[in-house]
Amino acid sequence: MKKNFLLSVLIPVYNERASLEALLCRVEAVPVRKEILLVDDGSTDGTREWIRANVEGQSADIRVFTHPTNQGKGAAIRTALAQATGDILLIQDADLEYDPADYPALLQPILDGVADVVYGNRFAGTANAPSPLPGHRLGNAVLTWLSNRLTGLHLTDMEVCYKVFTAEAIQGMILQSSRFEFEAEITARLAKRRCRFAEVPITYHPRSYAEGKKIGWRDGLQTLRAILKYRFLD
Repeated sequence: MKKNFLLSVLIPVYNERASLEALLCRVEAVPVRKEILLVDDGSTDGTREWIRANVEGQSADIRVFTHPTNQGKGAAIRTALAQATGDILLIQDADLEYDPADYPALLQPILDGVADVVYGNRFAGTANAPSPLPGHRLGNAVLTWLSNRLTGLHLTDMEVCYKVFTAEAIQGMILQSSRFEFEAEITARLAKRRCRFAEVPITYHPRSYAEGKKIGWRDGLQTLRAILKYRFLD
């Protein structure tokens, strides 16, 4: 990978007015050359209005896209992927559960030429980081285990937000998922392409449903179906 690479940061946003400003400040502070692709996915809490007033057209490094109605995280990421021009692409949630200070560690295996894809690992982060919610951790463990069984991978945290990959790894890839099952689909498709995977420990600060967490048990069922679909039917 060339030293002067461009990083595309893909940020799906849905009702994250409380955290988006701080998150963007943290992303912009990471000392790498980057473009930020912000996709507002039909927010109704003032997020869209704040983006229009404070972000849109303010910086050549940030491009804003909008969905008229909420379509889901996967749909927002697909919109961003279609517009990305970077050599490396990174998915970033718009809340503060994940810390952009981890970008250098996530990028290093790709820059060293030993991986095409890097996933964060929330379960091997700093010792003082809060543990993910127990129910979510159990669900993630089951889904990750099944995904590994069907893809031949050895991931610890398939459902993690932080997924980083080279532009070549997804070139020409046609993604279909619109909601959280996107995680399973892109994992399966990257595995089918025999991409080289690496995992990197990251910090993680889980939030509660009262604080805006959105993923639920129905999304787990959709992800289960996606794991089976993209292994056997697609």
